[in-house]
Amino acid sequence: MDFTTVDRALDTAVEQGVFPGAVVLVNQAGTVRYRQAFGSRSLEPERTPLTTETIFDLASLTKPLATTVAIMLMVKERKLRLDDRVSRFFPNFSMQGKAPITFRHLLSHSSGFSAWKPFYQEIINREVHEGKVGLTSTRSAREFVHTQLQREKLEAPPGQKAGYSDLGFMMLGATIEDLSGLGLDQYCQEKIFHPLGLSVLTFLNLELIRRHKRHLPVEQYAPTERCPWRKRVLCAEVHDDNAYAMGGVAGHAGLFSSIDEVDRLVSILLACYRGEHTFLPAEIVRQFWTRQDIVPGSTWCLGWDTPSPPPQRSSAGQFFSPHSVGHLGFTGTSIWIDLDKQIHVIVLSNRVHPRRDNDKIQAFRPLLHDAVMQVVSSQ
Repeated sequence: MDFTTVDRALDTAVEQGVFPGAVVLVNQAGTVRYRQAFGSRSLEPERTPLTTETIFDLASLTKPLATTVAIMLMVKERKLRLDDRVSRFFPNFSMQGKAPITFRHLLSHSSGFSAWKPFYQEIINREVHEGKVGLTSTRSAREFVHTQLQREKLEAPPGQKAGYSDLGFMMLGATIEDLSGLGLDQYCQEKIFHPLGLSVLTFLNLELIRRHKRHLPVEQYAPTERCPWRKRVLCAEVHDDNAYAMGGVAGHAGLFSSIDEVDRLVSILLACYRGEHTFLPAEIVRQFWTRQDIVPGSTWCLGWDTPSPPPQRSSAGQFFSPHSVGHLGFTGTSIWIDLDKQIHVIVLSNRVHPRRDNDKIQAFRPLLHDAVMQVVSSQ
């Protein structure tokens, strides 16, 4: 296949400052058709080259690749049901009108939770004003956030409005920890990543890194933002403010990986979907990859999105079929999977380096996906 137009689009994106660099992988029916790196791993403090082995902060790809897969396993093991109320496991969660919320609501972003809240500022304030020195980036901070979530007010009644929410996935992370008795990172490592032979795909648990004085090979990681409150260019530590304050481990963000291991996990999920792998039953994956009808017009499945219909412009572009699922990450990452055409496209970039206000990737994503699909469909 001739991917010259895709190469050209990515070279132009680097030149125009869409991102310092990116790695793109195209997989068709189990065969990697394209896998290329473009641009620089870092611009500050010095320019360094990007490779296909570079490890990226996946940001919200944590939601589908870690948290959602963990919930799939818990459904498989009958530890919970999608239509169980969250308050069945967390009695205090029923406060502030949240009693009707189910796990299906959380996974489909229809719970009524707000999109985001600066919990990290509350944690910092507790350190400064309440003498809780050393609270930031610990499991204790994560447990504090989980408690705050149970007290949180809703923006809309459950099931009435589709609204993307980090808070809902933080609560799913709390559920996984509560039901398993393990940290989310440990659960994912023991139940998902290790059994599937994934050694790079992981959370970077900041508390454990400090305790064991681990020195990460930062030259293998793509840096993200020059953080105004951490006062450094972030590298090999989670970019998301709340996830950082929670110790690098959270249901909404915190996962890191190279592109090959993202491809491997997506390929395994696709094999499960087709009934060709025993990790998860096909009926569970199919259920999670089906649009929910809780809120009319919502594009959300369970933990995954689907292409927005015209006249809206989907980040997947115009050639992915309606029977596709995908997700985006704030740092400049994305996955789109066409279930009909058996094609998936993974993009890992560090578009937030060195500043998060660079949003050029929004216009670029559909152009890139269109270029890829035109090449693949022409063969």
